[in-house]
Amino acid sequence: MRMAIKKGAHSVYEIHYHLVMPVKYRKVLLGEKVEEHFVWVCKEIEKRYGIEFERIGADKNHVHILCSAAPKYSPSEIIKIIKSITAREIFKKFPEIRKVLWGGEFWSEGKYVGTVGEGGNKGVIERYIERQGSTPKEVQLTFWK
Repeated sequence: MRMAIKKGAHSVYEIHYHLVMPVKYRKVLLGEKVEEHFVWVCKEIEKRYGIEFERIGADKNHVHILCSAAPKYSPSEIIKIIKSITAREIFKKFPEIRKVLWGGEFWSEGKYVGTVGEGGNKGVIERYIERQGSTPKEVQLTFWK
């Protein structure tokens, strides 16, 4: 499935990033309500900054994001925008979280950024992100019957 080429004021682009952002100290803080609020805040970021969130998935202590943004934003700038705004808004909505994170920061300094090609791996990354937080079915492998 090929995504539409996007147009900016002075550019035409087709850039997709796979971002992974861990919670500070890898604390398990991304429960259902925090995750819902995170997604809502990302939708607000999308309106203001033009960063298109294609998929978001959380798994207890980190989030995966598949997004697209104009080339005016470097991957580091995109992560900085997302981390700073979501942290501020999560602390506002859930002040009790601040007590668990004694350093006053929600996100770890660590991150993963990967570019996602339109060819084959974009669909694979989308499915992987959609499955974040779900428990995989355990399958017992047998070699002999």
